[in-house]
Amino acid sequence: QVQLVESGGGLVQPGGSLRLSCVASGSISTIATMGWYRQAPGKQRELVGTITRGGRRNYGDSTKGRFTISRDNALNTVHLQMNNLNFEDTAAYYCYAERAYTTYWGQGTQVTVSS
Repeated sequence: QVQLVESGGGLVQPGGSLRLSCVASGSISTIATMGWYRQAPGKQRELVGTITRGGRRNYGDSTKGRFTISRDNALNTVHLQMNNLNFEDTAAYYCYAERAYTTYWGQGTQVTVSS
């Protein structure tokens, strides 16, 4: 099993930046891909970005160019650097990991962009 704990969410002004972190524990040696999804009230969960253990990245269309995913395999951690935030980025952000064809989710961290 894999447990995921997110941190770094909060309130930020438009144009500001936040850095989210997710620490994995448990059966971490077999985790292939980690990443982030987000979900706003009344909307479906959407892809933010993913990163493989080897460092290959994939971003959603709404965040590519503004957000950067990084991964520290030694620390079992994935980060999401979010720049130039706007109102549309307000959502609950969820960390996920894939292991043995099973997806694991964190509890989420709230990001609110407000002027």
